[in-house]
Amino acid sequence: MVNSNRRLSLAEKLKALMAGTQGPAHTSRSLSASVDELPGEYASVSHAAVAKLANGSQDNPTVNTIMALCEALGGVPPAHLLPHDSYADLDALESFEDPQARRVLLLLQGLPQSELCNVITDLERRRADLGLPQVGDTSRATGKRRRRRSRDEAARYAADALEGL
Repeated sequence: MVNSNRRLSLAEKLKALMAGTQGPAHTSRSLSASVDELPGEYASVSHAAVAKLANGSQDNPTVNTIMALCEALGGVPPAHLLPHDSYADLDALESFEDPQARRVLLLLQGLPQSELCNVITDLERRRADLGLPQVGDTSRATGKRRRRRSRDEAARYAADALEGL
């Protein structure tokens, strides 16, 4: 979903998620119904409100609405719907939601470049030994391949994200 030419709008991101990039496809009615079926206390979101958000005629939902929609869409990180280029990278946002992944990134911060490259190489080797897919080799259901960040860009991106830049 990363688009290097322009910032994706809330409507574009929501439409992509509703099309099934994170789980089953949704219409505005089915997404509204999924919100109503959520356990706990989430804001009710009418199908008309979902449709307005998805077609861009309403682009300033409440935080409660965003939280409910993201949970109903399969636990999508709410930051994904924010209008910032870095938040278009859903894989990175999902990783940052994991406290252990954040701890690893904090431990990597400040390492000399040569040592960081050694750690990355070692992790790639371990993934291969475990039979896990290589990171960056898979594309989302959209069928579009994402531009793969260089190791320097990925480290800078992760550090900036942790620092809130």
